[in-house]
Formats: sequence, structure tokens, C-alpha cells
Amino acid sequence: MTLRVGQIAYANCAPFFQHLRACGFREKIVSGVPAELNRLLACGDIDLSPSSSFEYARSWRDYLLLPGLSISSRGPVRSVLLFAAQPPRQLRGEIVVTAESATSVNLLQVLLQEYLGAPAVTLVAESGPVEAVIARGGAALLIGDRALRAAQQPPAGCGVYDLGELWWQATGLPFVFALWIVRRSSAAREPDALRQVQRQLGCSLDRALANLPALAAEAPERAWMGEAALLAYWRCMAYSLDAEQRAGLELFFRLCLRHGLLAAEPELHFLA
Repeated sequence: MTLRVGQIAYANCAPFFQHLRACGFREKIVSGVPAELNRLLACGDIDLSPSSSFEYARSWRDYLLLPGLSISSRGPVRSVLLFAAQPPRQLRGEIVVTAESATSVNLLQVLLQEYLGAPAVTLVAESGPVEAVIARGGAALLIGDRALRAAQQPPAGCGVYDLGELWWQATGLPFVFALWIVRRSSAAREPDALRQVQRQLGCSLDRALANLPALAAEAPERAWMGEAALLAYWRCMAYSLDAEQRAGLELFFRLCLRHGLLAAEPELHFLA
């Protein structure tokens, strides 16, 4: 049976996928933004995906994780950005948030309530382009390539605040934005195929990180971002899942529970 593998259509996922076919991968790719892949994973329309860490926390009893893999940052992430005329501690009223990501929205909620002293802020889901809110001076959250584009020329008087950096400053820990999540039902049905995909992902990632300039030269984002900026972006990312990253992830989950964003604290369970 062919596995259905989610692919986030953002530049930060490119190292996982650039050499995947060359590493022997023959499964089906399904592309989408994080929120779309979360939905497909939850309803069983895909078998595994790099998906929001909050999606794992929300339904962890249905999932397993591929060990050793994530999309994380130790400090600035550059593509999860709050745009606002005032510093985060001074914000009042509404922040319009992207519908593309569950993790980033809940990270912003945790930062505002736990560390930034702005519990009265209300997060409002986007009903139109978030970029238009930013252009007229409103506070808004963007992620992924849209955030990278918007940060190139923010409106006059608009500050740009990196949520990865804010988390690092508050906790001293990395932040794990995405995990490689596997449906438990898929793991029971196709354990050997999933372990093979895990090896292929590691192969593709190793090849990409060993020659990032070659990856940048082929990336479509170079047309608007430039190869040097792409290289700097990938070099601020971490794609592993070590003990320090797990500590940051578990702290995030505990804080989500404390602030009523989760009903129970999740446990981390990995594909054998």
C-alpha cells in the first residue's frame, strides 16, 4: 500500500524533500499549509506529515512521532512573526492571526499570557488577507513564506517581533514548531514502510544540509528572497529533536495546559 505523506509548502521544509526521491522515496506526496495537513492527518487522509506540534498535543493518543526529526529554532526563526506598531508588552485590543498554523497561534497566546504581561489581548482569526491588516497599522501574526515576504518591507512604524526569539529570551530553550507525526493506525498497518520513509527523510536531510548553497540555487523562493537570505534562514533552523528541544516542547505543552489551551498534558510516543 502506498503511504500518503504530507509536505508543508514552505521554504523551511525544503531540506526534508529536496533529495527524497534520490534517496529511494516512492510514496505519494500531499502538499498544503500546516492547518490543512493537520486536518488531513486527523481524519486519516494522510499517513504522516511534518505537522504542527500543537496538533500532536491535541490528539496525541492517535499519533506517534518519527524520532530525531522536527522543525525547530534556537532563537529567531524568521518566519513566525508578529507585526505591530507597539512592543508586545504594550499591546491591547485585537491581534489578527493567520489560519495557517495552530502551533504559532497558541505560542503567541502563551507568550502574551505567561511572559509578556498582555493577557487582555484578543486573538482574532483572519477573515481576509493578514497583509492588509498589517498595511493599515493593525497587529497581526504571519507564518511561513508569507511572513518572510512581509518582513522584507514592513510598513513605516511597524515593528516585527520573532516568536522564536521571544520564546528563547523567556525560557532559554528551543521551540519546536513542527514534528513528524504518524497516525497510529498507519503505524500498525505499515510499520516497515514507515521506518523506510524515516530513513529516506534522514538521507534527504543530510544531503541538503551538507550543501545548502546547492539547495538555495534550486529553490523557487530565491526569486524573491535571494540565495543569501535563504541560506541564513535555513541555518537558523534546527531539524533534529534532541533532549533540549524535547524540554522546550514539553514546557510549551505544560503552559498550554496551564492556560486552558489543552485539556490534558500529552505524552511523547515514538515509532519503534
